[in-house]
Amino acid sequence: MSRSRNTEGAIYMTSAMAGFSASDALSKSVVAYMNAGQLMCLRGLITSILVYLIARKMGALRSLKVVLKPMVIVRVVCEMLAAVTYITALGMMPIANASAILQSLPLVVTFGAALFFREPVGWRRWSAILVGLIGVIIIIRPGPEGFTAAALLCVASVLVTAGRDLATRSVDPEIPSLMITVVTAVSVSIFGAMLIPLLGGWRPVSATSLSHIALAAVLVLVGYQSVILAMRTGEISFVAPLRYTSLIFSALLGFFFFAEIPDGWTLMGAAIVIASGLYTFYREAKRRGSPVAQESEPRTPV
Repeated sequence: MSRSRNTEGAIYMTSAMAGFSASDALSKSVVAYMNAGQLMCLRGLITSILVYLIARKMGALRSLKVVLKPMVIVRVVCEMLAAVTYITALGMMPIANASAILQSLPLVVTFGAALFFREPVGWRRWSAILVGLIGVIIIIRPGPEGFTAAALLCVASVLVTAGRDLATRSVDPEIPSLMITVVTAVSVSIFGAMLIPLLGGWRPVSATSLSHIALAAVLVLVGYQSVILAMRTGEISFVAPLRYTSLIFSALLGFFFFAEIPDGWTLMGAAIVIASGLYTFYREAKRRGSPVAQESEPRTPV
């Protein structure tokens, strides 16, 4: 594959990570003024409309009977849990810390694939998974000061997101991805609405907050499509590691907009997690004997 196509793929992937990070920052900026359920409901509603229009234009809409299958339902449930845990965590911890913990997702997916699908994982990748989890522990620092409810929520978000990715592998490939995304977006919005009375009730939404939520929804959609373009344009082993640039974007956004400065332990833990993930990509590419490396599914735009 030509260098120019790899460069193009790298630009797409980096743009996607910038979009995801900016969306997280926008969500964090409004979570102080409304509960996670209200945010999920509003953002999910906007996303549902956007994705529905895209799916309709591309002819990807199908009957609900086609998508309401066990693995699709499992995927949707995992996405709902991932949304509420991660949004809540964002409101309680620095965005760079949350992003750093989220970087362990490929390692957890690899572990789950070996556990549930019996995919071969050699001792080197098992070692990388273990080292990566140690990096996560360094970031959250178990103890009176570091082991917080926010950290637990973020770890829980990683686990259920990994469950989403693993469930996706068992979904009928004949079902269009956009149709699954429409069902997921609508489900997350409804789930958010159900959570509102349990999390303190509806709060008035200012024009500023609504604009932040709308922009967050658009940015995630742009990020999602950019990831797809990146995977289809460049060699996956070349572009996939660039997903870790999201940590850089998150740290910069946290610093400039929330005055958050990652401490030395967070930076060290993040470096360990990233190094472990990069090594996992490398071993996967070598095992397959091709430039293709395993990549966890990009986040659903909800």
